[in-house]
Amino acid sequence: MKVRILEPIKSPALKRKRVCAYARVSSASEAQGESLENQTTYYRSLIEANPEYEYVGVFADYGTTGTKDERPEFQKMLALARAGEIDLILTKSISRFARNTTLVLEVVRELKELGVEVVFEKDNISSLTGDGELMLTVLSSFAQEESKSASENLKWRYRRKFEQGELAVNATRFLGYDKNKHGELVINPVQAKVVERIFADYISGKGSFVIAKELNTEGVPTIAGGRWHSSTVLGILKNEKYKGDAKLQKTYSKDHLSKKKCINHGEVDSFYIKNNHPPIVSKEIWDEAQRQIALRAKAKGNIGETKNKYQNRYPLTGMLLCGKCGAPLRRRIWNSKYACKKVVWQCSNYIKNGKNACQGTSIDDMTVGRLNIQSQTIVEEVVEHGQKYYRYTSKGKPDKPCRKPAAPEKTRSRVLPGIDRSGRAAIKLRSPG
Repeated sequence: MKVRILEPIKSPALKRKRVCAYARVSSASEAQGESLENQTTYYRSLIEANPEYEYVGVFADYGTTGTKDERPEFQKMLALARAGEIDLILTKSISRFARNTTLVLEVVRELKELGVEVVFEKDNISSLTGDGELMLTVLSSFAQEESKSASENLKWRYRRKFEQGELAVNATRFLGYDKNKHGELVINPVQAKVVERIFADYISGKGSFVIAKELNTEGVPTIAGGRWHSSTVLGILKNEKYKGDAKLQKTYSKDHLSKKKCINHGEVDSFYIKNNHPPIVSKEIWDEAQRQIALRAKAKGNIGETKNKYQNRYPLTGMLLCGKCGAPLRRRIWNSKYACKKVVWQCSNYIKNGKNACQGTSIDDMTVGRLNIQSQTIVEEVVEHGQKYYRYTSKGKPDKPCRKPAAPEKTRSRVLPGIDRSGRAAIKLRSPG
């Protein structure tokens, strides 16, 4: 009699789901930071405790808004999902995932097509169920309205503070001042000397470009620790805070979704406070600096309607970009003892900051003038067999900046009460309409 041994049939190993979690808090406060840490710990323990799950990670964005899709951890998670390395995403709620209805639906639909499930624990929704998208549409709309309401409440609180003459100034980015324990601006003696020097040099006849160059040569850092530029110097000269006053609401957020900052040209109320804090320069010195700025701008034709004419008097102004650093090329005239004048377009970054910033690109005006350039064009220098050639790449139309109203509206003003500071009044500059 023969005995045949029957080997047991091995069942295939159960494939585990590759699972991650997403967490987010919208501010960098200590309480929010603790909340984010708790979410991260909770999801890691939850995933690792389930034998059917393979832990991929917890992606957590700290101090970011859910109305934007620029969150680094969120984007890293999406990249892994697109690469086929995630099967399931766990998150606390729709508002933690994103507050923008359109963004929620776009991302969830894309993940659904990739076979990736998203589970919203608090809302008890799975993106792969039949009624999941309907519920997502309704609840994410509520989340977006909640975000809008929170944004409007924040704006209202700031407006109330401004009406009371309370500043919201980041002194760590404000040359010349610190904040005391009461949150008031106090003069930083070391930094104030730099501010005084800038005003004195400018009034004595030096230009903003020369002042910036001298400060860089002497190794004087900006408040951010970087290099000085003409625009940095002008920004200090035009800042009313250095004479002790303060204008509030210089910028505003265009909408609660993009959070894009725009210069306030009268679209919303602004407030002006006189004698708010100790001045670094006298009002007479500050006013003289403004007079000099206006005179020099007028002398260059860089004012009002003439400004636009001046800036666009050459058809290629703003159209040519350096192939090495991307800065605009500036029209210049080269003079030589041995040759006639030559008109060229040269990298503005090289002109301002030297070859350490950019090796520079330059092209003859006659050469580039023969081209039919209709949009911003990158000019690249190519050397072959000892000869220089040029390559041109169209960049397309640049993005439009926030528009300034076509005609300035007349503003009304009224004096608002101060907050226990003598000689100090907030003037409200009303927005049109």
